[in-house]
Amino acid sequence: MSLEPLDPDTIDTAQAASEAVPAESERLDADNMLKSDYVRRVRDALEAGDDGAVYALVEPLHPADIADLLEQVEADERSALTRAISDLMGSEVFAELNDHVREALVDELSAEDIAEIAEEMETDDAVALLEDLEPEEQQAVLAEMEPEERAAIESALAYPEETAGRLMSRDFIAVNEQLTVGELIHYLRDNKDLATEFWEVFIVDAHYRPVGTCQLSWILRTDRHIALSDVMKRDQTLIPVTMDQEEVALRFQKYALISAAVVDESGRLVGQITVDDVVHIIQEEASEDILRLSGAGDGDINEPILMTVRTRLSWLVVNLGTAILASSVVSLFQDAIARFALLAVLMPIVSGMGGNAGTQTLAVVVRAIATNQLTSSNTIRMVLRELRIAMANGLSLGLLIGTSTALLFHNPHLGAVIGAAMIINNLVAGLAGILVPITLDRANVDPAVSSAVFVTTATDVMGFFSFLGLAVATGLV
Repeated sequence: MSLEPLDPDTIDTAQAASEAVPAESERLDADNMLKSDYVRRVRDALEAGDDGAVYALVEPLHPADIADLLEQVEADERSALTRAISDLMGSEVFAELNDHVREALVDELSAEDIAEIAEEMETDDAVALLEDLEPEEQQAVLAEMEPEERAAIESALAYPEETAGRLMSRDFIAVNEQLTVGELIHYLRDNKDLATEFWEVFIVDAHYRPVGTCQLSWILRTDRHIALSDVMKRDQTLIPVTMDQEEVALRFQKYALISAAVVDESGRLVGQITVDDVVHIIQEEASEDILRLSGAGDGDINEPILMTVRTRLSWLVVNLGTAILASSVVSLFQDAIARFALLAVLMPIVSGMGGNAGTQTLAVVVRAIATNQLTSSNTIRMVLRELRIAMANGLSLGLLIGTSTALLFHNPHLGAVIGAAMIINNLVAGLAGILVPITLDRANVDPAVSSAVFVTTATDVMGFFSFLGLAVATGLV
């Protein structure tokens, strides 16, 4: 793949085809997604080898929509599409691409082309572009970049993944606290190399430590002779450069931030994080936790099939082991089941309902941990709350299934056994659903990754054991 400009003949062909370009209402649906008919037209033009028609169809799209288009066409069509719209494949498109799609496209580019794209990006986007490259490829790209951009990216890559250091942008405005508002305005107007998009100006001391911030609205509405130290906001949320990106997102959410200063170990200002970056983090972290609970890996439809199979299969093998453990409990009561086959019909109800109840509690607790709602100060209250909920649900379900079983099979004894087992297993589900993720979190293990296996095992084992054990202990069989 090459990012060379299109030939004049291709551009002329595209201009000639412009009359056939669908209006925006024909390209995007009510949810602002590309319509299937529009995608089909692009694919038909690709199949016909009509680069001019492809260009005419794609040229009106926003970079984010071009990224969506690249993700929706087949993998073997992407190279042809990028060649047809090469001069539209700017840094904005690469910044919006799905990680797997971007990685595949970048593999086809030369180091010089990748460097050119990276230099046009914000530092955090450029880091995302380069961080998945092999070390030798990464160094080749960095060698092609201008020294200033290269130094900024190398500095970001030195920080651990998913930290503020990787996420932050180094394009920000910082001035000395001794300036007046008028001097700041002149500084902003006279220096053309400053950041072009910003919401606030950071005020720093002589050691380049942030001491306050000034929003642009304050600057524009304040008299020129007023000193920045008199108008700036001294209370600010500082982000340590090593802070995990999930914690960064929580800070932005809690304090309703638009941007925030990032500081190094000595407290010096080294970058800023803006809310547009945090929106991506919130989306990524929320999706990641949901998918980890199910063991589905990244859950990305563009992820290579073999990678997806490996991820899912590993968890399915673990679940197979827990299923064997649960079946071993059933085997302890095989004589009882042989004498009263109805037990085999009803026991999946107890374990299944317990599993559902445990999953509900687990989802609530994992979210509470992720959003810092569950802390050491309210853990006991949370445990007692979930136990009360589990008891209420267990009593309701136990009464319902017990009464139904007794009436359906004309066996009050059986109804009492399954009702009691339902209550017991719901209590176990509630207890496991909260204690397992809390314990894993205290042990610095991501509760979203491992909790589901333990909770499901607990509810299956206890569901079978309580139902079959009560049946034997009470003389039902």
